[in-house]
Amino acid sequence: MGRRLSRALLAITASAMLATPALAISRVNTANASCAAVKGVLQREGAAILRYPSSRSNKLLYDRYVSNRHSCILGEITKRATVPTADTAHCPVLKCYRPDRDRRSKFLRRF
Repeated sequence: MGRRLSRALLAITASAMLATPALAISRVNTANASCAAVKGVLQREGAAILRYPSSRSNKLLYDRYVSNRHSCILGEITKRATVPTADTAHCPVLKCYRPDRDRRSKFLRRF
């Protein structure tokens, strides 16, 4: 019984170690990267967290951006967005959003 348990634990540990890199997502500071570099990361990895300075304050903003709709979860679609990069103020990228949730939140914010 003890041998069977140790084999099971070994198999679970090995599976977890193999799955961990797949869960990692790159974080890119867009102020230090060109638009082409940002798009290259998105194309290569499918998704990334892009960090960029706010245009209205000194705060650093971030969000998840994707290369296409296949990187979104079920029920989400892509919409166009732009982020500032080292070489341009408006680098075009895509981000995922839920149309029903976004419409509802805009409605709730009005009242």
